[in-house]
Amino acid sequence: MGTDDRPRPLRRPEAKYPAIKALMRPDPHLKWMVLGMVLAQLLACWLVRGLAWRWLLFWAYAFGGCVNHSLTLAIHDISHNTAFGTGHPAHNRWFAVFANLPLGVPYASSFKKYHVDHHRYLGGDGLDVDVPTRLEGWLFCTPARKLLWLALQPFFYSLRPLCVNPKAMTRMEVFNALAQLAANATIFTLWGLKPMVYLLASSLLGLGLHPISGHFVAEHYMFLKGHETYSYYGPLNWITFNVGYHVEHHDFPSIPSCNLPLVRKIAPEYYDHLPQHHSWVKVLWDFVSKDSLGPYARVKRVCKLAEDGL
Repeated sequence: MGTDDRPRPLRRPEAKYPAIKALMRPDPHLKWMVLGMVLAQLLACWLVRGLAWRWLLFWAYAFGGCVNHSLTLAIHDISHNTAFGTGHPAHNRWFAVFANLPLGVPYASSFKKYHVDHHRYLGGDGLDVDVPTRLEGWLFCTPARKLLWLALQPFFYSLRPLCVNPKAMTRMEVFNALAQLAANATIFTLWGLKPMVYLLASSLLGLGLHPISGHFVAEHYMFLKGHETYSYYGPLNWITFNVGYHVEHHDFPSIPSCNLPLVRKIAPEYYDHLPQHHSWVKVLWDFVSKDSLGPYARVKRVCKLAEDGL
């Protein structure tokens, strides 16, 4: 696992292109897209009641996995206050809890708490919980083990923060958990076990070994020495809230995902020359098959804690 105590270089395309600042506004369509996906999963819950288990798991992977993974990326966008704007942080937090409901497990409030550190201390040792632990790097070092690690991503992303940088539980996290328990109990009471298995399988399979999950690896693993953040401009951005525009996102976290392609269009000389991925499936293949890649292939740096509170 590479180490680097140098500060990351500043990129200031907005200084040359003031129009970029106009893109820092709420996404008026985000709330309706999330509502549509939540309703789609509720309809799917009703439809899978009588399905055979093998078909339930098939649709959980092929359809539900895409929707639930996309909802986690909507929650990512909402964590940057892009649904209702920075002037309404509480509205964004509550809406993230609503977007969380089809996932089956409480996620949104904890994600926001740690995602701030990912942007503030990218690669920060003991601070950025997106970086795998040394144990993960040591243990998952062969193709078969890396394949298993990819399949178990939901578990590692859930448990790693508790080991690397544990934080006190917030009232919003308690509310998130209670809202999720109430939704799960309602679905189980109305429609039985299979819809709940469908939702949970959608999350586990969609966030595990799934084509969309290539973005987990594509974003910050060192495919090329000296480059720790990469963008992907392919068609899967259409169903993942443009998470592929990752260099642009880290340059401007407050710009909603719908406007990230405009950042690249306005300031192409800042992005077009950078290394980029063309296929998330190929990213997963390379990650598993190449000895130079694995959970250890991340930059880790020592970061000075910011003095201001979150």
